[in-house]
Amino acid sequence: MLFIVSWKISSANRNSAIERFLKTGGAPPEGVKMLGRWHAVGGAAGFGVAEANDPVPIQKWVLQWSDLMTMEVQAALTDEQIAPLLAAAAGR
Repeated sequence: MLFIVSWKISSANRNSAIERFLKTGGAPPEGVKMLGRWHAVGGAAGFGVAEANDPVPIQKWVLQWSDLMTMEVQAALTDEQIAPLLAAAAGR
């Protein structure tokens, strides 16, 4: 299952978040495969796409960072997964 994980870092937590990221590399816990991560230029926000068979390790990852930033997680579908659903919704 794919997940979109987005975050926003407050200016008060910026330095602590930088320090933790440099120390850990921001690696997700076991059971989560990071497919890509992007950081906003000039901002304190970003998002990543991760894959996991179970949402529990995704939640564990969020809890490892939620003291320093606001994180949102959304389940995601690929084009191939959503196309038949859209076709059915359109009556095709």
